[in-house]
Amino acid sequence: MNIKLAVVKGDGIGPEIITEAEKVLDKIGEKFGHSFEYTDILAGGCAIDETGKPLPEESVKIAKESDSVLLGAVGGPKWDTLPGNLRPERALLGLRSELGLFANIRPAKLHDALADACPLKPEISKDGLDLVIVRELTGGLYFGDRGRRHSGNDGEEAYDELKYSEKEIERIGRVAFNLAMKRDRKKVTSVDKANVIETSRLWREVMHKLAKEYPAVEFEDMLVDNCAMQLVRNPAQFDVIVTENMFGDILSDEASMTTGSIGMLPSSSLGVGTFGMYEPIHGSAPDIAGQNKANPIATILSCAMMLRDSFGLMNEAKAVESAVTKVLNDGYRTADIMDEGGKLLGTKEMGDKIVENL
Repeated sequence: MNIKLAVVKGDGIGPEIITEAEKVLDKIGEKFGHSFEYTDILAGGCAIDETGKPLPEESVKIAKESDSVLLGAVGGPKWDTLPGNLRPERALLGLRSELGLFANIRPAKLHDALADACPLKPEISKDGLDLVIVRELTGGLYFGDRGRRHSGNDGEEAYDELKYSEKEIERIGRVAFNLAMKRDRKKVTSVDKANVIETSRLWREVMHKLAKEYPAVEFEDMLVDNCAMQLVRNPAQFDVIVTENMFGDILSDEASMTTGSIGMLPSSSLGVGTFGMYEPIHGSAPDIAGQNKANPIATILSCAMMLRDSFGLMNEAKAVESAVTKVLNDGYRTADIMDEGGKLLGTKEMGDKIVENL
């Protein structure tokens, strides 16, 4: 295959981790007979610095003409004082919206070699952790009407609109149920706040209707506050969690830390068809940018998701994942997952070691 990728190196550690991911993809291409063509596009803080916009029109055009998007990280304190519509994070929302990417898939798996890095007690994590959070990406508070207004003697008032349609809920629900059908446990937990929020009540109604179409899948509802508690009390109970945009944003970060480090977790943003945007779930970490300290594994594993989910390259994806597992089993660590007896590597050296194991 000849695969054309739009690449957002982005801000902070983004360029460093993308470099290592491209090295891995190039080795996969060499090993399996594929070629990868990378076109860098501007998005995030670097785009603001160069063009005054977090997401230039040219970047969207190139992304749409590509087979998928590989993204490093965007944002940082340098741009924190900008108004909301000019913040680097608007580039992510814009790309998801423009590219029709409504489903964010975030697997959280605890590698055996990193069991000691898990902050949970051994008696909690002993049963392992292998769950996936399916987060709706283009609705909810992040995309609703928002603004500020004066409210008499109370001064300025801010508001954000939360809304979901039946179609949006059913669409993300089907992604979760179809994903569960491909997994061993075949279980879906739908997370909402139906005891308080009207959108959650509609969410629950639609999910219940949908569950009837998948009799082979075990289904349950769970309130978001309970889910947050259960993720640290008994994470092994979960298989596939499906939830709305903001809840998914928060819960997936919580789930990531139960695996030892947010630097280990990949993600994909998918729409209709095979096109996707692939990125680590962590941020730009400007405090360690340019110091060869960042963990590139989440970005590399995002590439494995891309190979499998967008291009159907199952063996290639497995090769990447196996190479990462081998490196971890051999005791190699970046600083964020370093443990006693581990062999400390920098960003570049970790990428080289994974390539070596391919």
